[in-house]
Amino acid sequence: MANNFKILALDLDDTLLGADFQISPENRHAIRRAVASGVLVTLATGRMFRSALPYAKQLQIDLPLITYHGALIRTAVGEETLYHRPVPLELARQVAALAAAGNYHLNAYIDDELFVAKENEFSRYYQQLANVKVTAVGELSTFLETPPTKLTIIGSEGRLAEIKSILIESYGNELAIVISRPNFLEITDRLATKGQALHFLAEMLDIPREQVAAVGDSYNDLDMILYAGFGVAVANAREEVKSVADIITAKNTDHGVAVFIRQYLFDEKEEIF
Repeated sequence: MANNFKILALDLDDTLLGADFQISPENRHAIRRAVASGVLVTLATGRMFRSALPYAKQLQIDLPLITYHGALIRTAVGEETLYHRPVPLELARQVAALAAAGNYHLNAYIDDELFVAKENEFSRYYQQLANVKVTAVGELSTFLETPPTKLTIIGSEGRLAEIKSILIESYGNELAIVISRPNFLEITDRLATKGQALHFLAEMLDIPREQVAAVGDSYNDLDMILYAGFGVAVANAREEVKSVADIITAKNTDHGVAVFIRQYLFDEKEEIF
């Protein structure tokens, strides 16, 4: 069964990364073995490009990175933008006004910079998670003059479900609106999702979907896992994700990416806990 896939797309949070937001030595070693065998490895994340890039450097991969939930594809080496599909400006302003009216925290990402209305517990949490600078600019609906690459509403899971329903009813035909982490609601253009970005990348590299593998854990990984010939869910994934995956590997904290690579690329059998 060895060497069945030619491209491997990896979600970061709760998939490749452990609870400490680091790549384990086991995962790093397995990915480098995969690269040495000829597999093209990329990251497919909701994170900013600048937040994903250090992980790509750790892994010594130079394939274009899928970032912002699929809204931006940019090369790790040279930082050349290959695809950028931002949120249309007027829609972004409307979402910002709606979030402000409901007292929701909103992140707006422009030119790989992060802007918020004001600093608060959510902005500080995100800053700690992504290790990026946050700039407070006041009311975002009036600040926005450039279409943002992505918008993210951060809040409790219960409150996110409420505004998600409102946004889908109003903008579901124009925007992709999906929960990634339990307290993150990701908002991108409807043509900016991980699955569509991975399709773009595979076509650019002339690799059929049957030779594409993708590993993820949450709702924003669903269309990527459905697209891939090898759709893989970590054991800690949402049940909806596991139900559509072709393969379920070990939990992120048990180096699930490494387990998948060893089993399905190198045919090394081992028990998954």
